[in-house]
Amino acid sequence: MFFKSSILRFLTLLSLIVIIPVGLWSKVYTGPGAWWVNDYAGDICYEIFWCLFIFFFIPKKKAISSIPLWVFGFTCLVEILQLSQGTILQEIRSFTIGRLILGTTFSWWDFPHYAIGSLIGWLWLGKIWQFQHQQR
Repeated sequence: MFFKSSILRFLTLLSLIVIIPVGLWSKVYTGPGAWWVNDYAGDICYEIFWCLFIFFFIPKKKAISSIPLWVFGFTCLVEILQLSQGTILQEIRSFTIGRLILGTTFSWWDFPHYAIGSLIGWLWLGKIWQFQHQQR
């Protein structure tokens, strides 16, 4: 069991090593379609990141379907929190990591991209699981 979960964790870590720079790059991209990449591709990467991050700690088959649903629900809640400009939230957003996690402005268009990212995250976790089982 330990060996199986260590392979899953290794594959998940490799995936995180790929998705983190892609997500950060999406925020500074300046080429064609930069408005979409900057605003929405990052949302997709954000969802995938959280799916992978949580799966790293809970590498179970059952988690493959529940993690993306929880990630989607939580990020939708965070998006709704962007409507609030409370003192505590503003203080958190004053730090770069706070802005990256909480965001700064509410947009209805983020929700479909969160759904796409969660769907891709679900598929990605399934592929990690499938790859690990093919290596037996």
